[in-house]
Amino acid sequence: MASQKTIYSWAFYDWANSAFATTAMAGFFPIFFKQYWNVGVTVNVSTGRLALGTACIGLVLAIGSPIVGYFGDKVNKRKLFLAGFACLGIFSTMALALIGKGLWHYALGVYGFAVLGFSFSNVFYDSLLLHVCDTNKREWVSSLGYAFGYLGGGLLFLFNVFLLLNPSLFGLSSMEEAVQWSFVSVGVWWGVFLLPLLFFVREKKVEMSSLSLFQSLRETFFEGVGSSRLMWFLLSYWLYIDGVHTIIRMAVDYGLSIGFTMNHLLGALLFIQFIGFPAALIFGKIGERWGSKCGLYIGISVYMLITVWGTQLTSIFGFYGIAALIGCTQGGVQALSRAYFSRFIPEGKEGVYFGLYNMVGKYAVIMGPLLIGMINLALAYFSLDPQLISRIGMGSLLLFFVGGICCLRKA
Repeated sequence: MASQKTIYSWAFYDWANSAFATTAMAGFFPIFFKQYWNVGVTVNVSTGRLALGTACIGLVLAIGSPIVGYFGDKVNKRKLFLAGFACLGIFSTMALALIGKGLWHYALGVYGFAVLGFSFSNVFYDSLLLHVCDTNKREWVSSLGYAFGYLGGGLLFLFNVFLLLNPSLFGLSSMEEAVQWSFVSVGVWWGVFLLPLLFFVREKKVEMSSLSLFQSLRETFFEGVGSSRLMWFLLSYWLYIDGVHTIIRMAVDYGLSIGFTMNHLLGALLFIQFIGFPAALIFGKIGERWGSKCGLYIGISVYMLITVWGTQLTSIFGFYGIAALIGCTQGGVQALSRAYFSRFIPEGKEGVYFGLYNMVGKYAVIMGPLLIGMINLALAYFSLDPQLISRIGMGSLLLFFVGGICCLRKA
């Protein structure tokens, strides 16, 4: 078994890149996209642009994830690939600070490169889970990573919210400038806390595959088809993680669309981060004691409640209640999904298998935003209340959680 230093160094990459997931992806990018880069358009048009853009980014990632995973396995250089894609994400995030007002096309394109770097680096981060702990510890170690992510991402997000609300204390002239410097801080944080993984995590040396890219992908696909439990799990994961990821990416935009203020929404995101830290560790213990599937049933059921409640929101107190439920379950669902899937992976194919896993996850990022985007853009042409349109889009996510929990029963 790997040392505690190795395990914690691995987990610190979640601390590092969760700064992007919180400050950029869930927090400031949707707000800035709607109010700065989409100035002068209706809330439903900006929501549609963000949702459809997110779906397109997800399609690119879905196609690319198993391919980059294959090459990481091929040369036994998972850490090198992780570092390279992390740098792409770091510099792209910092570049968001340079994009001017109203330039939503450029903002969405640069953001796409940042998400690409974030997501592709996670293919190799996930694959290293098999290198840092034994099978019976994967639920706990996987949950430890997500817990570190909530705490680290939450601390930087707290600083950035304070920066946003008090720009003059830092010599800044406006809230817009504060957001731009927040994107820069994400890149710096991500780069600094990437270093423990690079220095202290060692990859196992396994025999390199002689298969070509096409042969490896085909073999992995047919291995998956040959395991009915794996196929049912991937189908389940595709459905329920679609709902989870869509809520992560669209929650702030949804809150703005139904009339909540930016300050309240940022406060709710902070609430999620600091609840998520202990909650992810608790889900890790649930997974160790009763198994990953038990924890997943609990988490998906809570997300069904979140979706129904979200369609009925009328007050900020309800939004904070939903934030509490998300904080209690989000990290646990993601951590236990990763740990459960890792049990299907043969040695030496960690990268390509987690590429397949991330491919399914990225296809999941397509359907939810695409459905919400189509609902918002289509119904915007009718004389319906914009808030009603947003609520209909939110309610559509229930389909993914119901389907996911049904398929998980067969996995």
